[in-house]
Amino acid sequence: MTKAKIGVAIAGLGFGEKVHLPALQASASMAPVALWHPREQRLQEACSRANLWGSSDFAALLAQPQVEAVVLATPPAVRFQLAKQALLAGKHLLLEKPIALNAIEAQQIEQLAMANGCCCAVNFEYRAVPAFQQLAQLLASGWLGDPWLLRFDWLMASRSDPMRPWNWYAQQDQGGGVMGALGSHALDLMEWLVGPILELQAQLSVAIGERPKADGLGFGQVDAADTALIQMQLKPNWGNGDRAMPAQITLSSIAKQGRGCWLELYGSEGTLVLGSANQNDYVHGFGLQGAKTGEPLMPIKPDSSLAFSRTWEDGRIAPTERLLGWWAAAIREGRPMIPGPLEGLQSQVAMDACQQSHQGGARICIRR
Repeated sequence: MTKAKIGVAIAGLGFGEKVHLPALQASASMAPVALWHPREQRLQEACSRANLWGSSDFAALLAQPQVEAVVLATPPAVRFQLAKQALLAGKHLLLEKPIALNAIEAQQIEQLAMANGCCCAVNFEYRAVPAFQQLAQLLASGWLGDPWLLRFDWLMASRSDPMRPWNWYAQQDQGGGVMGALGSHALDLMEWLVGPILELQAQLSVAIGERPKADGLGFGQVDAADTALIQMQLKPNWGNGDRAMPAQITLSSIAKQGRGCWLELYGSEGTLVLGSANQNDYVHGFGLQGAKTGEPLMPIKPDSSLAFSRTWEDGRIAPTERLLGWWAAAIREGRPMIPGPLEGLQSQVAMDACQQSHQGGARICIRR
C-alpha cells in the first residue's frame, strides 16, 4: 500500500520558492500544501503560480491539519521565533542554514524538537551532493592515510557588484554575510567529512562598506563580513587517532573571477581534491581528483550509485530533493534526522567562535 505523502508548508519565498517548492513537487514522499510570507501581495503571487493555498498569518498556517511539516526558508533573523512556533505546534521542521543567529537559539531549537517529538532537519545540502558523498566515503575508508593538511577555498563573486542593493545580507545582526551563506556550510563540511573542530582562529573583513538602498534613498552601511580567513585544528575520524589535522579556510562573496569552491586534502598516502570553478551555480560542476603517493593527480570516476535520478538547471534542487527524502524517512521511522539540529548547533557554535576570535584576536578552543 502506497503511503500518503507528508504535507509540507513553505515559509519564505526566496530560496523557498526557487528551490524547496520544485524539490517538494518532485518528491516521492512529501508534497507542498501551503505557503507563508508576511507580505500579502508577494504571497498571493506565489500562491497563484503554484496553485497552492497560503496565509500571511503563521499561526493560521500551523492550524491547518494538512500541514504536517514546515520548511523554514526565511532570512535568518526570524527563523528562531518561527521555529519555536512550529515545534510547539507539533510540526516537523526543516530549517535553512544557519538555523539561528547564535548558539543559544540553536540549542533551544534542538531541545524544543526533542521535547515535542518533532523530527527536525537542516538543509546542509552538500551532504547530499554525489561528489561530496564519494569524497566522504574515500576519507572514511582511510584513503589518505594519516591526515596532514586541509585547504578549503570558496571564492565566489555573488556580492562583488558594489551596486547590488543593501538588504539583510549586509547586516551582521540579521544573520547576513559570507559566514551565514558559505561559512555555515563550510564548517558543517569540516565536521562531516573530517571530524570535530577542536580550535580555530578567524579574521573577518568587509570589502564593500556600503550599498545603495532599494528605495533609492541613499546608502546603507555594511557590517556583515564578505570575506573570512579561518585557521583550525580538526580531529579526523580516520588515520592516527592522536594526530590533529591543520586546516585553512578562505571564504569570499566578493572575489571577482574567483576560483570557485575547492577542497584539498593531503595525507601520508595521497591527495584528494574536490572542486568546481562554476560561478553561476553552487552545485553543478564538481569533480573529484586523487593521487596516491608518487602518482599524478587524476580524475576519479564518479560513483554511479550516488548519482541523482534527476537534475534541474538550478543545481541546488536535486540535493534538496534528496535530503527531503531522508527527512521523510526519519519522520516515518520516528528517529532523529541527520543532518539535524545537532549538526546545525555544531556549525553555529563554530560560527560564533569565528566572531569571538575576530573580535578578540584570539584562538578559540571549541573542544578539548
